[in-house]
Amino acid sequence: MSFSIGSTPPHIGPRSAIERYGGEKRSGTIFNINIVWRGLAFLRPYPWQMSGAFLFMLVESGFTLLIPYLFKVTIDNYIARGDAAGLNSIALWAALSFVGLFAASAGQRYLITWVGQRVLANLRQSLFNHIQRLSMAYHDRHIVGVTVSRVINDVAEINELISEGVITLAGDLIVLVGIVVIIFSMDTRLALLTFLVLPLMALVTWWFSREARVAFRETRSRVAAMVGDLAEDIAGMRVIQAFVRESAAQQRFNRINEASRDAYVSAISLSFIFLPSVEFLGMLATAIVLWFGGLAVTRGEVTYGVLVAFLSYVTRFFQPIQELSRLFNTMQSAMAGGEQVLKLLDTQPEVLDLPDAIELPPVAGVIELMGVCFRYQEGSPWVLQDVELKAVPGQTIALVGPTGAGKSTVARLIPRFYDVVDGEVRIDGVDIRSVTQGSLRRQIGLVPQDPFLLSATIAENIRFGRPDASDEEVVAAARLAYLDDFITTLPEGYQTRVLEGGVNISLGQRQLLSIARAILADPRILIMDEATANVDTLTEALIQEATANLLKGRTAVVIAHRLSTIQHADWIYILDGGRVTEQGTHPSLLNLDGLYARLYEQQFTERS
Repeated sequence: MSFSIGSTPPHIGPRSAIERYGGEKRSGTIFNINIVWRGLAFLRPYPWQMSGAFLFMLVESGFTLLIPYLFKVTIDNYIARGDAAGLNSIALWAALSFVGLFAASAGQRYLITWVGQRVLANLRQSLFNHIQRLSMAYHDRHIVGVTVSRVINDVAEINELISEGVITLAGDLIVLVGIVVIIFSMDTRLALLTFLVLPLMALVTWWFSREARVAFRETRSRVAAMVGDLAEDIAGMRVIQAFVRESAAQQRFNRINEASRDAYVSAISLSFIFLPSVEFLGMLATAIVLWFGGLAVTRGEVTYGVLVAFLSYVTRFFQPIQELSRLFNTMQSAMAGGEQVLKLLDTQPEVLDLPDAIELPPVAGVIELMGVCFRYQEGSPWVLQDVELKAVPGQTIALVGPTGAGKSTVARLIPRFYDVVDGEVRIDGVDIRSVTQGSLRRQIGLVPQDPFLLSATIAENIRFGRPDASDEEVVAAARLAYLDDFITTLPEGYQTRVLEGGVNISLGQRQLLSIARAILADPRILIMDEATANVDTLTEALIQEATANLLKGRTAVVIAHRLSTIQHADWIYILDGGRVTEQGTHPSLLNLDGLYARLYEQQFTERS
């Protein structure tokens, strides 16, 4: 279960945009073998497809190297000699070579795309699976939009590098080496003249690699910042509109959006400088070959066919270099994103099952907190100190206290969303740290103050905790939650789709739906964050009746904001400053004339 109970823990404070949304380094290594090696592991399930793509790449590279040589043979052996029959034969071979080149290129790209999309899906699946295992503390400290950016944007960059990049790199290197060997075999002097531009090429590449390393990391930071801010603003749109802060939110988003745009333009501008530089050097090499090769032809030192082949090879020599520069862009972006993806994958859950953890058997429902001390972060204030409380099977206990007293924290500790710093939480006398988290949480039901609803049908939402429940069981749970009458008035009944966030049904109906879900799951232990805090009096009465049906025969921990809702609780604990300061029944606490009595009197006065 992933419901959040109560407010965000208090240790989360304001940070700068990049710290909040990205926090990644602006510099780093050009090439991180760890990122590539771990990424290549996702290619291992597809050895035949990658082997096929590699084979197609070899065939494509072979035809790429063969076709200019056929030009030389055609000119020198058939055109120059007027051999029409031979010309027809070589033309057929050239045509077959072009067809082979096209087929090999198409086959390679199909297989790379086929593998790439599966690698992309597997990478995202692995990341999502890992995110689900992370403790609540991680989600408290990280913005949702940044995590989404990791799963969508950064993973796509890594996938492009490890699926397409590996084949592209191998093919380009084969073509480059093949061209060097062939042109040196045809004419050494002309080949040396051709490569006069290589020192300039090395200088331009060195400059580009140095600048791109920083620029692409900046881009990843800014993209994460933009996605994070967008997700935060959309989630808080009701508050933004309520306080008429649309203009301020728009200005803030514009600043982050423009920073992302400028970072991307800055990064891509390097390519706009680098790629034309490569093209210019390629044209310069072609001009050198044309000039000196032409002079050599006039002196009879080389043939026309050699000159034409040289010109073709020189042109093709710089094409792989341009492709490698594009791959370098991809690599830099993948290195920047990959660092953050691996950082996320390497983040260990703070709450872990012990190696010898056992499955918790069906419980009776005894809950005990024994000397519990807790704080959300090392060095932060204590939220709970020496808390002792107990609930026995069938008993409802209520937690009451001012804001920040630690009520919601107690609710988080029982299903072990966090581990206590000191003391123990026990279920039926068993320390919950000694059992698996799954076996513990399957026996605990949560009804939060702000119920979590899926963008699915009403029936699917009720079934969330017990997917195998029959239609009859779903309807029975809805009736016990006093929700069936409302559902049957809807045009599609139980198949009515709940929109994102449950915006098409009222808050009270969302609460009743959450109660129906808990009734169907039938947990032995129930934790309820006050379900009537934000509803009208009539809806409150309906929810209280549904809650009474839910509480029957269960051990329940109820966080109370409206004290009128817990007057009949079996036992009430008053928390103040992280400590239990009072406890007892409703009448005994009123007679005590302490904090509970003052809170009750205050609420009674406000409502009268």
